[in-house]
Amino acid sequence: MSLDLQSLVRTIPDYPKPGILFRDITTLIEHPEGFRESVERIAAAHRDMGFTHVAGIEARGFIFGAGVAIALGVGFIPVRKRGKLPGNTIGQNYALEYGVDTIEIHADVLNEGHKVLIVDDLIATGGTAIAAVSLIRRTGAVCENAAFVIDLPVLGGADKLRAENVAVSTLMAFDGH
Repeated sequence: MSLDLQSLVRTIPDYPKPGILFRDITTLIEHPEGFRESVERIAAAHRDMGFTHVAGIEARGFIFGAGVAIALGVGFIPVRKRGKLPGNTIGQNYALEYGVDTIEIHADVLNEGHKVLIVDDLIATGGTAIAAVSLIRRTGAVCENAAFVIDLPVLGGADKLRAENVAVSTLMAFDGH
């Protein structure tokens, strides 16, 4: 019997600012069976699709993405904020509410022979995920799939990713933001 994973996600009102309902996955990952089942469900939905790597977006995407990579028997790529990776990197800018930020991967990790699954804990507006897709595609690798634990459909990020020809899968959705 499968767990109700959504019931394991805590909602914290007015965090990080008034009017926001923060969906806290720490209660899910603190639950051993819930954490394991989350990783297994994402991996099962993407098994036998030919992935060579899973790219996890900093920071909570590392938690789920590393587990999915292990379950799929593929490499893991950390997608980090600018300046956090040693060695040569390539970056991609993306818009924030007030400004611009940059994510990076190692410059020598991907090429045309690779197929990458993006994994993160939550898809909201989609800015970081779209930047990750662009960054991965710039290497010549194929990036046509993304998986998230939580979708916030009202913010439209999953639809924006689909408009970039990325198939999106999620384990659950929450109303509001």
